Amino acid sequence: MNHARYLHTASVLTNGKVLVVGGYNGSGYLTSAELYDPSTGLWTLTGNMNDARCLHAASVLANGKVLVSGGWNGTNAWTSAELYDPSTELWNVTGNMNTPRDLHAASVLTNGKVLVSGGWNGTNSWASAELYDPSTGLWNATGNMSNPRYRYEASVLANGKVLASAGLDDNYILTSAELYDPTTGLWTLTGNMNSARQYHTASVLANGKVLTTGGWIGTSSWATAELYDPLTGWWNATGNMNNGRYRHTASILTNGIVLVSGGYGGAYLTSAELYDPSTGLWIFTGSMNIGRYWHTASVLTNGKVLVAGGYNGAYLKSAELYYPW
Repeated sequence: MNHARYLHTASVLTNGKVLVVGGYNGSGYLTSAELYDPSTGLWTLTGNMNDARCLHAASVLANGKVLVSGGWNGTNAWTSAELYDPSTELWNVTGNMNTPRDLHAASVLTNGKVLVSGGWNGTNSWASAELYDPSTGLWNATGNMSNPRYRYEASVLANGKVLASAGLDDNYILTSAELYDPTTGLWTLTGNMNSARQYHTASVLANGKVLTTGGWIGTSSWATAELYDPLTGWWNATGNMNNGRYRHTASILTNGIVLVSGGYGGAYLTSAELYDPSTGLWIFTGSMNIGRYWHTASVLTNGKVLVAGGYNGAYLKSAELYYPW
């Protein structure tokens, strides 16, 4: 990449390029954005954001634009949001959120709206949620979550509901999970996870279940993984990873297998492993060239996985490709 960065986002655009946005690199909080072109393997700078931010959320809208919301600027959490237009490579300010937040989740609903929920403002965690309407550029409040939470995961299920799992409130690492119903605008609690966790991952599998991996419990990293079944509302343990890890990435490959890479587990990890939903087991695959956490991983249209940036005691600008075959 042109700039070292972590705490950034990466979005696969409809043209197949990857947009990497913002983050932090020791020199400051970044406005810069850049594009990776899989056809050339090169990075090029694109238009800068209006606000420097890290720990924000990025959502690819149905019209191909990318909505960036919230984040942290070193002093406070943002309410601001902005749109990237791939056709012009420029950013335009859109409506502000009602609540400043970072470490929140953003989910593109089946109706095209974006649900932003939870997060942190530097002092408090939030239970509030709001909806962005791309047709108006405005945000409107929707039902509050049952638990305030940040450092959690939100997953859009096959039935259109959104599953929010675990995370941290002002005092505790959570086992709780809840569902948002876009038809009612309300949240309801669902089955608790088996393990409290934050900085974990959640992946919606082809069979509709949600695979949660790893995370941090305040003293150590988890190797455990569990599956949420939307039909029953329960979590069941599945095979443990070979390495405990948090702030890692999880990517669903084109064959349905899940690739987990990097993270921290007593050290900055180079290791990567594969989960097979048909067996519930993990096997090691090729290691990354550089240990890293809080990086991004993007499944490209050619099936390869692009890992970019992160931190391992130094701020990283390197990127590497995983070949599934």
